[in-house]
Amino acid sequence: MPVLRQRCAEIGTGLSAADVKNRAMRFLVNENVTGTVIQELRQRGHDVLSVKESMRSQADDAILARAQTEKRTVVTHDKDFGELAFRYQLPASCGVILFRLSGAEPETDNRRILEALESRTDWAGHFSVVTDDRIRMRPLPGAQSPPEGT
Repeated sequence: MPVLRQRCAEIGTGLSAADVKNRAMRFLVNENVTGTVIQELRQRGHDVLSVKESMRSQADDAILARAQTEKRTVVTHDKDFGELAFRYQLPASCGVILFRLSGAEPETDNRRILEALESRTDWAGHFSVVTDDRIRMRPLPGAQSPPEGT
């Protein structure tokens, strides 16, 4: 986790681990994310809507629309959400987090997903790509920046 904390500091979140852990977040988790991650997020107090449980086989644009309506950040392994937001300009200010992990060890990937999600609270308004060793964030079209000092 030291590398993760270092990367977050480089991005400039200004949040301590305690700050993030005390803030429950709202996620819409795509069906390609493991049940282990979904269960652990819920145990940690986050509000998680699982596509596997309530929107099985829905199209990606319907998933993104629901996330937008309910102000939930999309958590996925599916690159199509970036295309929906950038190429097709679908509303996505709720935020999209794309995980591009090695997949060598499922337990390691699950731990990385949980650590990354709880490392910051400013996912909304960004298309974020999380790899094994870093987080890249790009503002989404039409997303408003938070006021300075927040």
